[in-house]
Amino acid sequence: MLLHFAYEATGWEILRPIAGTSESVFEHLKIGFFAYLFASLCEFALFRGRPSRPRGFWPSRILATWSVPWIIVSLWYLAHIFTESPLPLFLELTWAFVVTFLSGVFARFIERGMEDNWITPEAQSTIFVLFCISLAFFVAFTYRTPLSDLFALPSTLHTLAGQ
Repeated sequence: MLLHFAYEATGWEILRPIAGTSESVFEHLKIGFFAYLFASLCEFALFRGRPSRPRGFWPSRILATWSVPWIIVSLWYLAHIFTESPLPLFLELTWAFVVTFLSGVFARFIERGMEDNWITPEAQSTIFVLFCISLAFFVAFTYRTPLSDLFALPSTLHTLAGQ
């Protein structure tokens, strides 16, 4: 929630690459990515750099962080499989909270499953490259949005019923 409203509430330009700046799908995916990254950094700080399974800590957290936006997309559009019309605002907001919660739970399952197992150097490199690509994707397109529905505001897509 902090990242959703941080830029709008403060106007601080330094928050723009990591906080939501509109209601587009892209901005929500960016918020999920950075929120999970910051949660992982806080977890690392709480353990003072000594996690219980140090070899698997960062590869598992980086993969989970990379996965969060795609988990969000998968879960969010699940509701649209069952209905062709936009959800009423109350249901849309309720579903948003459910998706946020489940995205964190599923990412946690991914990281915990990986943390216990040794990951090959090739897999670690792949995870790191995918993470860096996503980092570049979210920061770069904050400032230069392509013409794509991923970046469109919901009002232009008519996603809110009667809004």
